Amino acid sequence: MNRAMDLLKKISIHPILWIVMFLAVATAHFIELSLLLFIILVHELGHAAAASLFSWRVRRISLLPFGGVAEMDEHGNRSLFEESVVVAAGPLQHIWMAAASFTLYSAGLLPEYWHSQFIDFNLMVLLFNLLPIWPLDGGKLLFLLFSVKLPFPQAHRRTLISSAAFLLIFAAAITVIGPFTLNIWVIFGFLCFSLYYEWKQRRYVFLRFLMERYYGKQGDFRHLKPLNVSEEEGLLAVLERFQRGCKHPVIVTKEDGIEAALDENELLHAYFTEKMLSAKIGDLLYTY
Repeated sequence: MNRAMDLLKKISIHPILWIVMFLAVATAHFIELSLLLFIILVHELGHAAAASLFSWRVRRISLLPFGGVAEMDEHGNRSLFEESVVVAAGPLQHIWMAAASFTLYSAGLLPEYWHSQFIDFNLMVLLFNLLPIWPLDGGKLLFLLFSVKLPFPQAHRRTLISSAAFLLIFAAAITVIGPFTLNIWVIFGFLCFSLYYEWKQRRYVFLRFLMERYYGKQGDFRHLKPLNVSEEEGLLAVLERFQRGCKHPVIVTKEDGIEAALDENELLHAYFTEKMLSAKIGDLLYTY
């Protein structure tokens, strides 16, 4: 109960949404908007509830004029299982909402028109969120899929490039099916800005990933995945091979063929604490 109350306290409404709600009242569309906002809110609460279950730090649950977002203070260092559950928890809410609407309609407690509207809105929000475009749920699932095999920066970059391609396909499909409405233009603009901003911030996203890995909570969930490197490889180049959900012992092959081992925390300590930004891996062998 306490967790539920804490999550409800984190709900915030964007100022522009209040204007949209006023216009909905003035144009007699308040019930339609309320249904849509309810669906979006339950969707985001699904993400937040799953995150809270895993003791993630939930910052805020925001309702925006064009959707919603559950903001977490996590930077890619939870297990892929946990992250998959948190991402999937939003879309899964649409199943019970559709079942509840049908039950109320069958019992005569919900008029056919509003049941039909609710089902349409519910399906629309679900399908839209499953588009493989960052930062939608489909885009986040795409990121997790790439993260299974690729290092963090490569998976992130490939996700953004793939998202841009899917966004262009989405725009072309909407153009062919029917003309863009104002709502579609607003959403399309938001997705374009989100992709552009994430692309510009990709280096900072990677550094947050490393910092969380070094300073943040460490778990025992990581799969052990050794990295074989040479003395001449740069420290940053090796850090860029770090992968989500994996713990990396670093096996260094010296020039004489003898192998030495470094823990990943030694590399992170050298980078963040010792500020050995341009160091080679061999430098760490003689430091520690």
